[in-house]
Amino acid sequence: MQSNSCNSSSSSTLDLPSPTLHPIHSNHSAITSPAPTTPSSEPSTEAESKKLPSSQYKGVVPQPNGRWGAQIYEKHRRVWLGTFNLEHDAARAYDLAAQRFRGRDAITNFPPLSLSADPHELSFLLSRSKAEIVDMLRKHTYLDELRLCPPLFSPKNASVVSSKPAREHLFDKAVTPSDVGKLNRLVIPKQHAEKHFPLADGAKGVLLNFEEGCAGGKVWRFRYSYWNSSQSYVLTKGWSRFVKEKGLVAGDLVGFYRSKGEERQFYIDCRPRGEEGGGVQTFRLFGVNIGILGSLNMNKKRSFEGMEVGLLMKKQCVGGLG
Repeated sequence: MQSNSCNSSSSSTLDLPSPTLHPIHSNHSAITSPAPTTPSSEPSTEAESKKLPSSQYKGVVPQPNGRWGAQIYEKHRRVWLGTFNLEHDAARAYDLAAQRFRGRDAITNFPPLSLSADPHELSFLLSRSKAEIVDMLRKHTYLDELRLCPPLFSPKNASVVSSKPAREHLFDKAVTPSDVGKLNRLVIPKQHAEKHFPLADGAKGVLLNFEEGCAGGKVWRFRYSYWNSSQSYVLTKGWSRFVKEKGLVAGDLVGFYRSKGEERQFYIDCRPRGEEGGGVQTFRLFGVNIGILGSLNMNKKRSFEGMEVGLLMKKQCVGGLG
């Protein structure tokens, strides 16, 4: 009786399909972006994992609670990708991270995205930073983000949308020091907010998608809401990431646009201050930044600088008499 049980156990182990590791043959390579932070602690230790059966998939480790963890190594540091109910899902998470981290050199558990008939997911994956992909996998929001991202290929024809769609300019906002500071919010002028981004009655906030540049650009998602405390309309969640990636500083212009087609897609652009006669130029007066419209000519700028010097000398003279 004992031998039969052993044989049945052995046969079940042998029947377990071994995964096929696929090299990725995409012409894409990983986009340079800052490496994600060291993963948060997870309930998986080397001592515990030794007692558990190993996974048949690369990058997948068993967990004491019966679930499966996914991980990848970047520069000899472990990056935790999250915990999943199914071993198969953990293997998929590893594959996504591997293709984003290692590009064409990635070894995957399943056929890579470059072999798929639909290139939309591969484009989506490579257009996000490593940290963004890791965050989506940990929070299990990757598929939702993918569905919300408009495809690069039209369903009616398989041609890439490369031309700039017809769109209308809504407004520009010259960002202030607080807009690009640590508050993680952009204040939208009230007249533009109520005209272009009206909130439904009783709505506390919504998620707005803004495509960068023209069709096929990166899609930014911001939380848009109304703050009763300051009586202002603001973009919050996602804004600090946009500021950091674009290197925005006070005075830079952020432009908002909307397509003229049926989809009514929103677009966002930014340009340095002073470009095309726009933006804000700042001058320091007694330690305070004074914003001057970029359209002012150099003679006016010099007059402001001269006024600052004159007032400073006057202040010093008055202080000396005291």
